[in-house]
Amino acid sequence: SNGSGEYDIIPRTINFLIFVAILYYFVATPFKNFYKNRIVKISSKLDEIQKKLLESKAKKLDTMKKLEEAKANAAAALVTAKKEAEILVQNIKKETQDELDLLQKHFEEQKDYEFRKMEKELVLNTLNEIFSDPNMTLKQSEIIELMMK
Repeated sequence: SNGSGEYDIIPRTINFLIFVAILYYFVATPFKNFYKNRIVKISSKLDEIQKKLLESKAKKLDTMKKLEEAKANAAAALVTAKKEAEILVQNIKKETQDELDLLQKHFEEQKDYEFRKMEKELVLNTLNEIFSDPNMTLKQSEIIELMMK
């Protein structure tokens, strides 16, 4: 039994190697395919994530560019609005000054008219008094002198 036990190891080893080979033959291909599929899935997910990351970066750059354009447009609009406001202020000042000048002119004309009207009334009243009072007699030179005043 001692001698046959030593020789029993060789057939068992051969049987084990055959078992491992059969096991390898049946299990290795599906196992390799499983790992290949797993690697492909991980790679495709990684590619998808990188693609999304690049799209996100592109969107960020586009958004930043739009933000800069909006800032530039806002600054330009502000400058334009200030210029328009200055022009409006100048136009309003000019129109107001023109209106004041026109009012001053009308005032002067009205004042002159009222002054002439008052002079005429005064002359008329004076002449009426002179001609209606029989005691008052004026020479022509005195009448001319009065008219000159």
